[in-house]
Amino acid sequence: MDRVRAFAREKLKMQSDKMKQRLDTTSTETAFEPNDAVWLYALKRTKGRRPKLQNNWEGPYTIIKKINDLVYHIQLSPRSKPKVVQLERLARYIGHDSPDWFVVEDPPPRSVTFVKCH
Repeated sequence: MDRVRAFAREKLKMQSDKMKQRLDTTSTETAFEPNDAVWLYALKRTKGRRPKLQNNWEGPYTIIKKINDLVYHIQLSPRSKPKVVQLERLARYIGHDSPDWFVVEDPPPRSVTFVKCH
């Protein structure tokens, strides 16, 4: 029974390694920084229109903040509500009219002044 279990573990490990290798060859690691322009994949179905002919990409959005390696805050315009999305729904925007309304700047230094009142 132990030999059969060891044989099964070995085969599972080989298959797992093969699947990981296949995934690693096809995946591309992408990271975005604040102020990068991106497309958002938002699957919408419009009645009366073939899904094949619909545009599922919205944007360009601007990266506002990187929460972690897989989650980002994005915003379409200065007045729109920010969205929290995963990396797999984003694609880099390549174009001439990228949004430039969001600029990451260091906040000005705070100066504290004390006023003496009599």
